[in-house]
Amino acid sequence: MKVLLFGATGMVGQGVLIECLRAADVSLVQSIGRTALDQQDAKLRDVVHRDLLDYSAIESQLEGFDACFFCLGVTSAGKTEADYAHLAYDITLAAANTLARLNPQMTFVYVSGAGTDSTEQGRSMWARVKGRTENALLKLPFKAAYMFRPGVIQPLHGVRSKTSSYQILYTLTRPLLPLLRAMLPATILTTEIMGQAMLAVARRGAAKPVLEAADINAIATTAG
Repeated sequence: MKVLLFGATGMVGQGVLIECLRAADVSLVQSIGRTALDQQDAKLRDVVHRDLLDYSAIESQLEGFDACFFCLGVTSAGKTEADYAHLAYDITLAAANTLARLNPQMTFVYVSGAGTDSTEQGRSMWARVKGRTENALLKLPFKAAYMFRPGVIQPLHGVRSKTSSYQILYTLTRPLLPLLRAMLPATILTTEIMGQAMLAVARRGAAKPVLEAADINAIATTAG
């Protein structure tokens, strides 16, 4: 299986990359991002591409992939709806539209969030934008598309968040997260579970396109 990965420097993306490189049936992981990764692996190809709204210059490098794991994400804090939509919707759909045209047999997995508003009409700005993004992705002619809606995610294997406020929170709660996860395994996920579940739906699909935290955990648990 050949996998495209967006957002490999973020917390979720780091965890997904680890699981992809560990997977025996993954022959290639190609990262697409504005900055180069600081790691090397025989299965890893790192493509630095600055303009995430236009892929015309690298289309030849985006063909022949079985799955795309889209893990790019930004906080909505301090942003207007227009600014947040540009980052969360426009950039996502620019990549997805290109990939749907080049790889119609691809499985596309998008990291959304718990509380996403599929009606696009709710009071929460970020939830409306995420809902609009999900709805647009589900209309594209991929072989399959899955919307992952995690809530709290415990970083494992040295994974760190690029958002300083989030990393501080993870550092402060690190002693508690394993205990909370043991008590609430269907609510609190890990970066490892996220990666394993993405690989599982790329291999075998899932019963529904929108997957909440409990669904993601169940898929990863039964993936072996």
